[in-house]
Amino acid sequence: FVQQTKWSLQLMTQRALEAESNVEKLKQEISVLQEELASSKVEKENLKAGQTTSLGAVKRKVDFALQNLHKIIAGANWSIKQLTLGAESLHFVTEVLESTSNISEVEAQKE
Repeated sequence: FVQQTKWSLQLMTQRALEAESNVEKLKQEISVLQEELASSKVEKENLKAGQTTSLGAVKRKVDFALQNLHKIIAGANWSIKQLTLGAESLHFVTEVLESTSNISEVEAQKE
């Protein structure tokens, strides 16, 4: 039982680490897309000021950045949910291990 619990704990820890890694990657992607969005906004302002850049090109860039941001946000939400589930599982394993420890102590006292 203890062996299985240790294995489950290792598996949940690995899942939590993977979720954290995914969150970091998504944060980096969000940062890049926010920079692209900021650049598009500057380009839009330049258009309003009479620059020669195509308004259609700016709109396409903004739309592209928004689509990617939505995808990244969905992925980040998924990773956060996975991380939360992993943490809950770790708490459960901790409770099981504590119960096992308490049972061992009671049995030791009986002897």
